[in-house]
Amino acid sequence: MGLEVGHHTDLVAATGCTVVVAREGAVGGVDVRGAAPGTRETDLLRAENMVEHVHAVTLAGGSAYGLAAATGVMRYLESQGIGHKVRDWVVPIVPAAIIFDLGIGDSSVRPTDADGYAAAEAATDEPVQQGTVGAGTGATVGKTMGAGLSMKGGVGSASMDLGDGLVLAALAVVNAVGGVHEPDTGELLAGPLMDGKPVDSVSIYANPDFGRTPKMPVPEPLSNTTIAVIGTSLKLSKAQANRLATVAHDGLALAVRPTHTLHDGDTVFTLATGFVDSIDEYPRLCGLAPTVMARAIVNAIRNATSLYGHASYSEVMGG
Repeated sequence: MGLEVGHHTDLVAATGCTVVVAREGAVGGVDVRGAAPGTRETDLLRAENMVEHVHAVTLAGGSAYGLAAATGVMRYLESQGIGHKVRDWVVPIVPAAIIFDLGIGDSSVRPTDADGYAAAEAATDEPVQQGTVGAGTGATVGKTMGAGLSMKGGVGSASMDLGDGLVLAALAVVNAVGGVHEPDTGELLAGPLMDGKPVDSVSIYANPDFGRTPKMPVPEPLSNTTIAVIGTSLKLSKAQANRLATVAHDGLALAVRPTHTLHDGDTVFTLATGFVDSIDEYPRLCGLAPTVMARAIVNAIRNATSLYGHASYSEVMGG
């Protein structure tokens, strides 16, 4: 498909970054739905703006500090001669988004320029490592009643081979306020832990005492988000890439409940490498993007491992 993924993981500090590299460039798009985003270079991806191709997307922990990792990705790409040629210079375009993970591990350690460089250098087209790695190292989910009751989130991926070289893939970093459900069955995979079992976050929001007593606190603002990339080998325009990011958000709604809250910074990027040129295939991608994204989110939870007292799905559910 022409995309590579690399991680830098710091299990001691419980943070890290993940990079999706498009060495040949890719048409980019983005849709920011959450009310508390932390992003870089998203305006450039609007359909009406000039630059079409981007060369990587950086996803990082560390809150807004973690945006520094994208600078390291730029340095790596420049060293490889990857980027827009501007006279005698190479300028890589690297949009980025972050999650808030300062409440777990060592909050004084955040992804740096060097960490972004290391993640980009490690990028490969091999199967993506999932779970408590990269930008998902310090991710937690189910924080409707505060971070203390949350379960472990992480990085997940999923893909569909649609034939004749057409691929649709998603990578998600899941650090949501809401819980995560298996869309096909409705099974609750992760949420606030009460008496050793996850509780449905929507039912907590529906409780008349929500936010009115110490036992029913409002979620912490600016502390949560799901950030993701939807990638395809199909040739897309910038407008189509932005629309694909928009429909991919429906995958968040399928798997994360509630989603797009005032306390989340949900952001989805698109990368379209253009190896397949068929105008007839675009509607099919839009129809399948929510399913692929939802599967990536579920895989993040199923592959996560416990860290710093935040229990994983496998520990709690035995799955």
